[in-house]
Amino acid sequence: MKYLRPFKSTVLLVALVSAPVYGFKLLNSTKKKESPYSTREMILGGILKGALENMHFTKAKMNNDLSSKAFKEFIEKLDYGKQFLLQEDVNKLGTYELKIDDEIASGNLNLLEDAFEILKKRQNYVEKVIFKRLKKPFDLKKKRTLQTDPEKRKFAKSLKDLDALWDNLLTYEVLNRYADYLDEQNGESEDDKSKKEKKKVEKKLSHKELEKKARDAVAKSYTRLFKRLKKEKRGDKLDKFFNSVAKVYDPHTHYLVPEDKEDFDIDMSGKLEGIGALLREEGSYIKVEKIIPGSASWRGKQLEAGDVILKVGQGEKEAIDVVDMGLRDAVKLIRGKKGSEVRLTVKKASGLTKVIPIIRDVVQIEESYVKSSILQIKGDKRKYGYIHVPKFYRDFSDRFGRNCTDDTRDALKKVKKKGVDGVILDLRNNGGGALKDAQYISGLFIKEGPIVQVKAHTGSVEILKDTDSSVEFEKPVIVLINRFSASASEIVAAALQDYGRAIVVGGEHSHGKGTVQAVLDLDGYVPPLAKAYSPFGALKITIQKFYRVTGGSTQYKGVTPDIVLPDPFGHMETGERYLDYSLPWAKVDAVKFSPWKKYSYDIDKLKKNSEKRVSKNEKFSKITKSVNWYKNRKEQTKKDIDLDSFLADRKKLKDEAKEYEITKAQESLIVQETDKIKRKEDKERFKEFTEGLQKDPYITESINILNDILS
Repeated sequence: MKYLRPFKSTVLLVALVSAPVYGFKLLNSTKKKESPYSTREMILGGILKGALENMHFTKAKMNNDLSSKAFKEFIEKLDYGKQFLLQEDVNKLGTYELKIDDEIASGNLNLLEDAFEILKKRQNYVEKVIFKRLKKPFDLKKKRTLQTDPEKRKFAKSLKDLDALWDNLLTYEVLNRYADYLDEQNGESEDDKSKKEKKKVEKKLSHKELEKKARDAVAKSYTRLFKRLKKEKRGDKLDKFFNSVAKVYDPHTHYLVPEDKEDFDIDMSGKLEGIGALLREEGSYIKVEKIIPGSASWRGKQLEAGDVILKVGQGEKEAIDVVDMGLRDAVKLIRGKKGSEVRLTVKKASGLTKVIPIIRDVVQIEESYVKSSILQIKGDKRKYGYIHVPKFYRDFSDRFGRNCTDDTRDALKKVKKKGVDGVILDLRNNGGGALKDAQYISGLFIKEGPIVQVKAHTGSVEILKDTDSSVEFEKPVIVLINRFSASASEIVAAALQDYGRAIVVGGEHSHGKGTVQAVLDLDGYVPPLAKAYSPFGALKITIQKFYRVTGGSTQYKGVTPDIVLPDPFGHMETGERYLDYSLPWAKVDAVKFSPWKKYSYDIDKLKKNSEKRVSKNEKFSKITKSVNWYKNRKEQTKKDIDLDSFLADRKKLKDEAKEYEITKAQESLIVQETDKIKRKEDKERFKEFTEGLQKDPYITESINILNDILS
């Protein structure tokens, strides 16, 4: 996301939004069915409507077409798992399909009222079904199947069908608990603090006792779930309603209810307390979107982007189920005091369930910043600089504060002093940050010229340039990217690729986030007479789009590497192209620029040489096989839920997952620090950093490509 100075946007938004929002409604309200919240929500709806229609990049109007799409999103948010509503309920609510735009304008959110009234009725029914069923033992040996992917399910046609669904869902949950307790009993639990430390079990439970223990645990979990559902606030309902509309504009436009507003900002200086993971709500689940570099999660190396969090436990205490829990409530459970332990039960992309203990901490600032080292293959005279840029940070509150550009420039100076023959600029997992640092860092490698074009919602195009004619580093450069490289990191990769300055290496594509968001505090757009209805929350809204100097957008398609290597995340549908309502790829006019002239790369030859090496590389072979394995596992959403089949599949999953782990380090890769390390903790950290690089086949292949260039 681009961090904006809000002055121009604020003036424009007040002009566009304030005038039409208030007026007759505050003085005259005569709807037949009027919610007690309607005045406040009419004001809020008016502000959001004005902002979305006038400030969003697409300027899409709220009409019947948008309303129809928003309705589908709302139903999904209402009951993503298709576990409560019947098809007849969805049909009944369908009368509102083309009315959402009208309801936002009027402030009478009748869809919201009717939907939650129906949902509450079904939830009360399901609650009785669940606890009645959990009182009786389950026949875990009975042959049956369950479709575990909600998207492949249909809403139940009758209460009888709903009962049958829940019988299978509960059986599946009891089986999961049963298997966990069985592993614990056999000393194979993932919950052990270390593989050497096995829990002592005084008495082994029988099948009957394990089933009872599992069933009781599931009952406790649902007791807490329904308790939370009954405490749902108005803000939670508004979140679902307004974000059903916001999402139709694009995936990065989001309404933040007042309770979320204080949790939204992430300090660009690199300080963050907690486990250090960026989370998002996806249907009924809480998913890890990104691991913050330098955080407790990052150091633990177990929690990964794409993991689905199922339960949260405080140390040794029993874990709380967070499926169907709102993001805000889940975050409250995950956060805690520095030094305290949280245990996350997560489902990996492979389907493997694992308990990950994390000691909460403040992000170690140094680990969030640019790092550099010297790489050399034993017996080879050539040396290369390695510069890792985890994010594009900048302290906007201090003009003399630390920033990514200065640190990258310093890193280049350090590796140059060591006499390196080339540089590997690692932008993998870099989700972006300050736009100006993408602009300035690109300029460190070229003489001068345009870096990126930024098109506003007004249609105007601004060209951001490097105006400094000095070049900090002139030798060959490799830019490493993956599908988690987004936004500002894509700008750098695209610019250096277009100028012919660097060879871009990585998986199939980068993330494809070529849009800019502004965060608008909605209370700032409320006239004095309506202040009594505050707070209104905030709106994160897409207002601009990035384009390369050649004219093509980085949006949707992302950056395609010059040399594509096997993608370890190839099984994951991660990237803008997989998101509903993402803005399309587009073009503007190309701008004049002078390509790099000191030398050129023979990309075809480099590609052929790389392909030969990769085909013989054991680590890349493992990656390719693991991706195919993950894809096959992902497609197997229909599960046998009898005990024998379940345990056999679970064991197979664990065994196969171990096969694809890359544990072997390439000891011939020598990693040297650019600065002398004195502190013991820094030495330990550098040792861990070295081991990571030695296990990373992308680093070794980047060195091979640089060798080919110099040869």
